[in-house]
Amino acid sequence: MAAGRGGAAALRRAWRERRAALLEPRYTPLVAAYTEIDWKAYMEEVEGFANGTLDYTQLKGDTGPLVYPAGFVYIFLGLYYVTGRGTDIRLAQYLFAGLYLLNLLLVFRIYCRTNKVPPYVFFFMCCASYRIHSIFVLRLFNDPVAMAILFLAINLFLEERWSWGCFLFSLAVSVKMNILLFAPGLLFLLLQRFGLLGCIPKLCICALLQVVLGLPFLLVNPVGYLTRSFDLGRQFQFKWTVNWRFLPEEVFQNRAFHATLLLAHLAGLGLFALHRWHRSKESILALLKDPAERKHTSPPLTIVFVLFSSNFLGVCCSRSLHYQFYVWYFHTLPYLLWCTPTNKLAHMPKVLLLGVIELCWNTYPSTVCSSLSLHICHGLVLLQLWYGTAPPPAPHPPQPSRRPAAISKKAQ
Repeated sequence: MAAGRGGAAALRRAWRERRAALLEPRYTPLVAAYTEIDWKAYMEEVEGFANGTLDYTQLKGDTGPLVYPAGFVYIFLGLYYVTGRGTDIRLAQYLFAGLYLLNLLLVFRIYCRTNKVPPYVFFFMCCASYRIHSIFVLRLFNDPVAMAILFLAINLFLEERWSWGCFLFSLAVSVKMNILLFAPGLLFLLLQRFGLLGCIPKLCICALLQVVLGLPFLLVNPVGYLTRSFDLGRQFQFKWTVNWRFLPEEVFQNRAFHATLLLAHLAGLGLFALHRWHRSKESILALLKDPAERKHTSPPLTIVFVLFSSNFLGVCCSRSLHYQFYVWYFHTLPYLLWCTPTNKLAHMPKVLLLGVIELCWNTYPSTVCSSLSLHICHGLVLLQLWYGTAPPPAPHPPQPSRRPAAISKKAQ
């Protein structure tokens, strides 16, 4: 207890001496220390399940009720026991450091398959993001757990192992619901690859896993489980928003504003599906047919482009982005920026764009300038995705020559 009071006093003293905290070496332990955000709440939530509570509405932590699906409960229950009921935080940090390295390995496998991004960009992805390192190793959020499972699923999609990929995709959704931002792209890919009837078994895999994982809670209080773990109408606190700080709080909380963002998201998905993902000469409704029955074979789709752009559209239209949400799309940004043709002079603006996005996420608390800058950067990425991936114009058949044919002397 005395150590806790001493640490609090040191923090207050450092706040009063902000300049010294930045320049004086004696404050290094404060900067390097673990900064607890949600770990304690996670442990309290899964402890309720360990004690036999199956009513999802009764599982709570010091930050509020449990709002994640059942997969989160099982994974963090394992961490609860491994770390001595959540008390061995250093061991938890070691485990998350290993998760960070595994996540990088999975991301590099994806980038090796796409062969789009120049190698020097990976330095920025691995070494230059303080915020990402903090999310993984210091804050121990569930977001990187979900994203690591998602990247494993994408690796399986690239290997044409669609059933196992769908299984892991659903598992990632059960850890955190943001993975659903990839779902429109995945549905498009399944229809493109298998047709309507062929993709139904894959969708059943996704749905069945959700039922199996949630079954203990569904049997006790099905409405409570569904409304808590898949709460699409959840209200976010204005003080934590990174992307909408320039709006008045009453607009930020307004349901009409939320509906507008949803419509913008659906419109963006529709435009990309019709004009960027779908490259066949047939109507997009041809996706419902069996691939063998289609008249025109579609050009091979880039799985990574469809999934990453689907997620990015959702991020751009999110009702709120909190600091840990940066991991939702950080590792996809190099691909989104370099998947389009790039000449030598265009490399520097793209690197600059990465830097400005990183700066926006490292600004705490967010400001009007940082949130506006983030939207401008997102808009520029969207524009270069739209115009940089436009299908080439159809070649025109050669026009018949209007010059009269020469008449031979014999014919004359």
